Amino acid sequence: MSGTVLHDPQGLIESELPLHRAPYEALVTAVLAWKDPHLQPRDYEQIALQLTGHARAVAADVRRHAAALPKNDGRGALAEIVLREADRRLAAPLGGTAGCVQNRARLVRALYTRLDRLTEPAPAAT
Repeated sequence: MSGTVLHDPQGLIESELPLHRAPYEALVTAVLAWKDPHLQPRDYEQIALQLTGHARAVAADVRRHAAALPKNDGRGALAEIVLREADRRLAAPLGGTAGCVQNRARLVRALYTRLDRLTEPAPAAT
């Protein structure tokens, strides 16, 4: 996978690097398709680090987009719920297991889903 690996626990660089979505979506798809991968704990940890860094970067994008919404736009409130859950899950220590990696992959997927909803045009008021 080409590009920059994002391991930035303090979130110092997340707003300065463009997100390369396609490779991470492919990684998420592959990780979530695992049945019994039999990797070494350090391999799981490396994958989890990559997904963690990317999740932090996507969460920062979600925060920026949510902050730009009008206060009466319900998408911002939903984003806040997703972001609180993301913060809670990202605070959990990494484990050298397939389950840990799959949880990080699910988090990346949820954050991208929320980001997509924030970047689509607001529904017309009826």
